[in-house]
Amino acid sequence: MVDDESDQIFTVKTALESFTNGEYEIVPANSGQQCLDLLNNNIIPDLILLDIMMPQMSGWELFDKLKDNPEWKDIPIVFLTARTDRIAENAGEFLGEDYIEKPIEMDELKRRIEKVLASCS
Repeated sequence: MVDDESDQIFTVKTALESFTNGEYEIVPANSGQQCLDLLNNNIIPDLILLDIMMPQMSGWELFDKLKDNPEWKDIPIVFLTARTDRIAENAGEFLGEDYIEKPIEMDELKRRIEKVLASCS
């Protein structure tokens, strides 16, 4: 999960990991650069939950870097963001596997993650 808001990461990590009885492990990244560092250290996730509005490197910029790298281009991206304008929603749905507006119920997030993982496997 890539989000510059540590409380958002904590909430999703705690809820999803407990809600799924440890089926999911959420690896937090507080910035696009930290996400790239994790990937460069061979920590490759099954899916990335990606915030759009972040300082230094936006979610859109990180998305481009991920898709430009042959080793990472197939990692499914789910945009999870407070940005609710139609342009972002359309772009997020077109570019990523899903676009989810914050706040979201954890059972709904789990359902949508499972749907994306099933369709990408």
